[in-house]
Amino acid sequence: MENQENRVSKMGKRVTMQQIADAAGVSKFAVSRALTGKPGVSEYTRDMIVRTAGQLGYFKIEPKYNAMEPQASSGIKRGKKNEGTVLILFPNIRSQNCSSLYWGPVFEGISARLNEKGMDILTLTEPSSDHMFSVLNPDAIRGVITVGTISTSVLLEIYRLRIPLVMVDHEDSAIHTDTVFTDNVKGTKELVLMLAAKGYKRFQFAGQLPDAVSFRERWLGYRMGLEEMQIQVNQHAGLLVEEYEEMQQSIRDMKLEDIPEVIVCANDHTAVMIIEALRSREVMVPEQCAVTGFDNTRIDDPILATAHIHKEHLGERAVDQLIWRMDHREAPYERKLINAELIMRDEYHSLRAT
Repeated sequence: MENQENRVSKMGKRVTMQQIADAAGVSKFAVSRALTGKPGVSEYTRDMIVRTAGQLGYFKIEPKYNAMEPQASSGIKRGKKNEGTVLILFPNIRSQNCSSLYWGPVFEGISARLNEKGMDILTLTEPSSDHMFSVLNPDAIRGVITVGTISTSVLLEIYRLRIPLVMVDHEDSAIHTDTVFTDNVKGTKELVLMLAAKGYKRFQFAGQLPDAVSFRERWLGYRMGLEEMQIQVNQHAGLLVEEYEEMQQSIRDMKLEDIPEVIVCANDHTAVMIIEALRSREVMVPEQCAVTGFDNTRIDDPILATAHIHKEHLGERAVDQLIWRMDHREAPYERKLINAELIMRDEYHSLRAT
């Protein structure tokens, strides 16, 4: 992968990280962290660095195109194949960045594929201002890949400018665009069917349903699995809340006789939170209550089953879709689903109390 200094030189002509640092009154290290969306700088400093970089011309790249080539039907000049910069946009959420266990590998897949295709990369955290393109020149951006939950206002701005857009693990009812998801419904349904086949009958689901599209899809797959197996469940509403502390408190307040045989969680992190709450009640995990997850990020915890998400592949397929979209702007939008590989840890199932 190209280093950041080379990328600045290519993208911003003669503008260097040191020039941006000098103009902003910060260190070169801070500029590097801010422009690649990495933690280590405050949101105020990040916004200031991005704005300074824009004022210096870092983002104002003249698109390369053949003046004799017809314009695209959208009115935007079409560059030569694989020329131009792709913007990778992360949400302004601490847990969703390129250093996280889940999103880091997704970003690596995106970055590796773009480098393979010879395309320049700009990585930014979603700005606090709704007017992102007051700093970024839209003619300089060949396409955008969003990673995680991006605000509707920013997505609408990209959509209005007719910039090719692919969203990874997120969709928004306000706009129509290409998306790349794990097949959450199928994965969780198959997980429930596998658990039922092993004799589990008393289920509960735990997850932040108001939070992510993927969590809601896993909830749907869970219910589909129960319905297919004709298993009746009275879902505890306190396990579907947004705050983990409230979810854990629901476990602590639950009567011992109401604790199920298995709690299917929206992801591995939620599973760990549930395991902590169960242990605070001196409920043995998995002997008295098994816990499952989804995404395979916590291999050292007693999570009975999970689903391995091919995170790098998600990123790679997002790039492939974006490149295809650049050449097929009027084609119907697509929603790509990537299969998740179920993992059953039988060593925990063997400890189940009989």
